[in-house]
Amino acid sequence: MTAKASVSKKRQTYDLLVLLLSRFNTLILSPLILEAMSKMERRLVSAVLPLLLLDLMDCDLMSQAWTVPDCTIADSSLLSNLSFYIPFCPLAPGLHTFASCSNVTDLTQTLRAVPQDIQALCLQGMVPVLPANAFGHFPYLQLLRLQLGTLKITSEAFQGLNQLQYLSFEHHAPCCLSLFLPQDALMPLTFLISLSFQGYCLNYSQNIQLPISLRHLTLGHSCLMELQELQVLFSNLVPSFSPTASPRPWSSFLEVLDLSYNLKLNQAGVRALNGLQLHSLRLDGTPLNALDLLGSGLLHLDFLSLVGTGMEKLPGKVSGYFELRALDLGRNRIQNIEDGDLSSCRSLEHLSLYGNGLKLLPIKFLNALPQLQSLNLSMNKLGPTLVLPDGLVSTNLRVLDLSNNELCVLPYGAFSFIPQLEELWLSGNNISNLSSESLEGLKQLKTLDLSWNKIKVLKPGWLSFLPALTSLNLLGTYLSHIPGKELQGPQRLSHLQLGSLQMLDLYPPWPPALLSLEIWAETGIWFNNFNEDTFLFLEKLILQTSNVVLSPYNTSVHFPSLRHLTLRGVSFFGFSSQESQRSFPQFPVLEHLHFWSDYGSTENLQLFGMPKLRVLELGDLNFHYESRSTKLELVLKEVPQLQVLALSHLNLGNLSVSSFRDLDHLQLLLFNSEWTLGLDSSLQELIPQMPQYVYFSDVTFTCQCESSWVGPWATQAPNTFVYGLEKSICMANASDYSKTPLLSFLSHQCAHDLEFQGFLASFTLVLLFTILVLLGCPKWSWLHHLRTLFHVWWWKLCGRGPRSQFHYDVFISYCEQDQDWVLEELVPTLEKSPPAGEGLRLCLPERDFGVGQDRMDALVASMENCRAILCVLSNKALGSPRCHLELRLATYHLVARPGTACLLLLFLEPIDRRKLCGYHRLTRWLQKEDYFDLPQGRVEWDVFCEQLQKRLRKAGQERDD
Repeated sequence: MTAKASVSKKRQTYDLLVLLLSRFNTLILSPLILEAMSKMERRLVSAVLPLLLLDLMDCDLMSQAWTVPDCTIADSSLLSNLSFYIPFCPLAPGLHTFASCSNVTDLTQTLRAVPQDIQALCLQGMVPVLPANAFGHFPYLQLLRLQLGTLKITSEAFQGLNQLQYLSFEHHAPCCLSLFLPQDALMPLTFLISLSFQGYCLNYSQNIQLPISLRHLTLGHSCLMELQELQVLFSNLVPSFSPTASPRPWSSFLEVLDLSYNLKLNQAGVRALNGLQLHSLRLDGTPLNALDLLGSGLLHLDFLSLVGTGMEKLPGKVSGYFELRALDLGRNRIQNIEDGDLSSCRSLEHLSLYGNGLKLLPIKFLNALPQLQSLNLSMNKLGPTLVLPDGLVSTNLRVLDLSNNELCVLPYGAFSFIPQLEELWLSGNNISNLSSESLEGLKQLKTLDLSWNKIKVLKPGWLSFLPALTSLNLLGTYLSHIPGKELQGPQRLSHLQLGSLQMLDLYPPWPPALLSLEIWAETGIWFNNFNEDTFLFLEKLILQTSNVVLSPYNTSVHFPSLRHLTLRGVSFFGFSSQESQRSFPQFPVLEHLHFWSDYGSTENLQLFGMPKLRVLELGDLNFHYESRSTKLELVLKEVPQLQVLALSHLNLGNLSVSSFRDLDHLQLLLFNSEWTLGLDSSLQELIPQMPQYVYFSDVTFTCQCESSWVGPWATQAPNTFVYGLEKSICMANASDYSKTPLLSFLSHQCAHDLEFQGFLASFTLVLLFTILVLLGCPKWSWLHHLRTLFHVWWWKLCGRGPRSQFHYDVFISYCEQDQDWVLEELVPTLEKSPPAGEGLRLCLPERDFGVGQDRMDALVASMENCRAILCVLSNKALGSPRCHLELRLATYHLVARPGTACLLLLFLEPIDRRKLCGYHRLTRWLQKEDYFDLPQGRVEWDVFCEQLQKRLRKAGQERDD
């Protein structure tokens, strides 16, 4: 049996045993069933339970983690740059949970261990045939990316994928693979919107039925030679090849057709795209002549992309024929544009000519394109002096990109003819001087990018003609001194990027509406004459330098609104544990801290004043000080709300339980590029609270038997996903280069003592028999408390909190006479979604019990699976045999499950408390005030509902605790 099959089998056995034990606990606790159970049956159960527990121990299922070899399971919403650390699955917008598996040869075995509720699945390996119902266990899957070298797909391979929206077949190799796709293979995908084939030839497939929900079709790097072949491949793509027996008339459903990088595609064919009405057509990297599209039968086209096709002239006829709104001609050979080429392009709104070697624009360029809104002229040769057509005014141009054009000089009024311009990109040029006259007339400009130019000095008032500016980029310049007055003028400047290849001195005043600030400097950044109120509204701060200095010394800068802080290469003295050295005293709303620094050791590093910190990335803090290790217990002492912790190049040494104490909210723990990492045996104490995701990326461990618990923990139980251990190596000492696999070392060199295991098994067997014999004596009430403690310990050991047991929030007991009031008044108030109600999950016997289900079994199971029990009491209810039984079962839970059971009473009318004496301990329970009175005739309904909802929330918290 393979390792993956063994893990899967153990997980199934584990779940079955938990189910059996949970059911057994229910049977033991219910007094009604105890009375009905014969002595022989009780002896049988008492004999079977120890055997089950011993088998559980033999299978090593008491650990709390699981792993899938060559697979990554992750939630990208926890850490936005997760792909920097681990293998990643490219996702579509709005998708977060994914599984990415490589080296797949047995598809069934691989998918058996993958969570069924993931949204995206990426598979890479060699699986020649996709079997029927291959992905039927993933009902929530929305993205499926396959790199399996598949040659054949069965008709029912995609059955069950009712929510799939993105399907991709990829083969990244110089030659194409031939893929057979049955005609009806895609029909179950009723919500599919994107279908992609990359590196596949579909020569053996014909008349494939495309789902009418499809909007985006990609066929790239294939053996396609003519557009006419698309009609043979896809029967309902164009009307001439749609099924004649279809009761509904054909209509065009496809919006985007991408045929890029089909190197043999050189012919269109007559009416090859007959009847299609496309929004976009991409023919990048193909030898197809664009003029052939005129006879293809294409009825409508908005956007045409011809990047890298070797064109030397604008396709004016094509643009005029389709009245194109967008045209991308990047990386071609169009070095000259003639007036005649522009006469047919008057409908263009977006034009891209990047990377063509253009040296000059025609005089009538903008005049011939009156609708143009976006123009990309980057990576051409329009320098050294920008020369644009004179005497013309474009009132529609909003975006102009002149990046990487060897520009040195911007003449006065260079952009005065485009007063509506909102974005101007001038990055990567040789501009050294700027003046206000160069930017004159740009009153609507919002974004200005001057990064990676040779600007050395900013003249006062150079932004005075840009009153609407909100984003300014000056990264990669030669600036060394920036007085705040040189940034004055725009009152709404909110995003600022400053950078220098040397030291950068900064002086106030700063833009008052600043929300985002990014500063890069090679040697250091000096903040001069700053006060604590400088950055009141700043939400994002990025500093990349080797040193940050605040002048005067001991100045403290406050960031009351900062949510994202990135520090790269910066000294950590701003977070010194010595209060006199702290530069950043408080971050009251900070949520994400990215801190990488190669400056000094971490002896005095401590994170403080960050009560809402959710994501922490630390790297390179102690990597060059091998004799010193980072003390995580000091660094993480005051970040109680931390959910994500990513640690890289920290020289962590040996980790123990104290390193992660009090991090109760941690969901993702990541170790990256660590050397000689040790995992102390004390970390086993944290197993029940381990994060959902634990990643080890490029980590070398210390070969020590104190880490022997890691192997079973990482491979067998289902609550924490562990990545990277199966490929990790360990070293016995600094000179050990044997590259010993960690798990191999732990399993062979750290074998457990068989005699000690035998002693533990024997002792456990005797102890369990003793406990079960005692449980047969119902007169000893303290045994019920002992059983409850054992029950709570068992669920915590399994890593499953009490909340995971409960299918409902509240079980409601009521009589038939009170049913109308309960269903019309009480239930709607508690089940309505917030803010109108509490949004509780209610269990009502008449509504939620299954048809044909034994009522006694249903009552016991439902009360066990509810966080609280609410009994609606009236004189009629006390006289109802059904309510009598339900109230007795509920009061029994108070005795059998102290500390976890919760009973709430709702009196609809005054009731003599003496009538309640027949119920075990109920009168005493009422002294805790877990009851509510709702006298008839009173109208304080809202007050009652608010009190009841508060008590239910409190009950849920008490049970969770």
